[in-house]
Amino acid sequence: MMFTGIVQGRGRIQSLERKGNITTLGIEIPSKEGLEIGGSVSIDGVCLTATSIKNEVTFDLIPETLKRTTLGELNVGSDVNVERAMRMGDELGGHILSGHIISTAQIKSVVNQDYKIIAPLHIAEFIHEKGYIAVDGISLTVGKTDGEGGFEVHIIPETLRLTTLGSKTSGSSVNIEIDAMTQTVVETVKRVMASKEV
Repeated sequence: MMFTGIVQGRGRIQSLERKGNITTLGIEIPSKEGLEIGGSVSIDGVCLTATSIKNEVTFDLIPETLKRTTLGELNVGSDVNVERAMRMGDELGGHILSGHIISTAQIKSVVNQDYKIIAPLHIAEFIHEKGYIAVDGISLTVGKTDGEGGFEVHIIPETLRLTTLGSKTSGSSVNIEIDAMTQTVVETVKRVMASKEV
């Protein structure tokens, strides 16, 4: 399944249940039209599978998902970004996303609509000015970077209105998915350079 990073609206956690190693979230989402059990939905950028569809939609989370993302920090009443999987013929307004989070990051500061975010050093090489990045499932263009994982994004009012980003403050954690094309190019160049050094 693929996503575009164009969040369709906010959902709200209605229930949270832990049984053994499985955490089940019940989420009220903006629209259930056409959604079937087994369908994919991006929740704060994480690709999840619908396990039941009633007044709320339920999703099962395994320990690996909770470990690698911010979803383990959610509580009943928490708002989340929601995007349904792309369908044939949909407009691609953002960039192609898989919903596979590479890391979490931390918001360092928020000044008006400018956000400074600190990502782990091991993904810094994939974050480039004017490149794409997804923050909590939102497709954004990278502003300035410091080469060590720090980067800026500038958010338009409509994005703040539709998503949870406007409620994030300094110290908030966010999910990061890097642009797959950027990752492929960087890793290919590294392999070519390494082969020339042998």
